[in-house]
Amino acid sequence: MSTPSSSSQYVYPRNPSSQSSSPTSEIDSLPDSAPSDDIDDSASESDSDAEKEWKESLQQLELILTMVLVPYAGKYFGRKCAYWGWAKFMEWKYPVEVVFTSKKTFKAAGAVEAAASL
Repeated sequence: MSTPSSSSQYVYPRNPSSQSSSPTSEIDSLPDSAPSDDIDDSASESDSDAEKEWKESLQQLELILTMVLVPYAGKYFGRKCAYWGWAKFMEWKYPVEVVFTSKKTFKAAGAVEAAASL
């Protein structure tokens, strides 16, 4: 280690006798950030603009999910569960067999019913 100069960017302890030889003391003496003349202001500004746009687009995706897709999916799967539960109850309580003749039509009708009141 060289003698500290007045123009050095390193921070040295006030009492040189208390200096330990551990590697953490050397890391602690390094400067926290790069000098300000090395940073290009226009690059950091464009990065911040891109970061703001990214955060805004994530917020828009979150709004789409919470306001449109999650309620629609919950309604669709809730109706499917209710139809399944009602069919099981009817088969248990009464001697009735509930049969869906066309699963494709049943799924399409469930999707239309779920979207009807949105």
